Amino acid sequence: MRVDAVLWDYDGTLINSVPKNISVTKSILEEVAPHLSGLNLPSPLKSQSAYQVVTHGTENWRDMYLNHFGLTEDQTDAASSLWLPHQLKNDTPVKPFDGIIETVKSLSHVPQGICSLNSAENISQVLRDQGIEDHFTHVIGHDDVPFDRQKPAPDVGILCLSKMFASLEKISLFYIGDHQSDTKFARNLQQHLGDKAKVYSLAVTYSGASPQDWCHKPDWIIDRPEDILDLVGP
Repeated sequence: MRVDAVLWDYDGTLINSVPKNISVTKSILEEVAPHLSGLNLPSPLKSQSAYQVVTHGTENWRDMYLNHFGLTEDQTDAASSLWLPHQLKNDTPVKPFDGIIETVKSLSHVPQGICSLNSAENISQVLRDQGIEDHFTHVIGHDDVPFDRQKPAPDVGILCLSKMFASLEKISLFYIGDHQSDTKFARNLQQHLGDKAKVYSLAVTYSGASPQDWCHKPDWIIDRPEDILDLVGP
């Protein structure tokens, strides 16, 4: 099928960032809620598997901090402002999922972008380290749109596509993610673009998600990154 662009989520879709996200969260808790650190660490932060279950089962990071980590509203606000500096100075290694680098390179004939709740600066740094930064025309993160317009609002997608194309009419694109909110984001982006464009939602399972159980169903479910190549024509 004809695809004019491929947009990716970052965490849990391109990169297995769970080890670093846990480490960053621990350091933030030591600063904003020391009573939740050390031996009192919230259970989702005690293992990667527990963290992934909570991540895929919550609406967003704020929901996770409030309802699974036990932070107050004020502590969660403080944690938000600390995330980027703690993330940039944290050297916990992260890696692309198996097959991602090869898949991204195989899609080099199609413009690729990233629309994420992570920081664009952090994402770009990881892409450089992995040698695939040049395969993405634009990286749009949470710091590029207002706080109340983060995913699943369509704003990061609109911004990314506006940088890619002079006109957003008659374009066809994939948005690939690992969370139910990514499917909601694709639907919201479709609603914004209207009938003259087409947004397809792809959900990945290789980071632990179970898209078959979601209320918001994607157009396709893929088990390996390279499965995308079966859907994107040359």
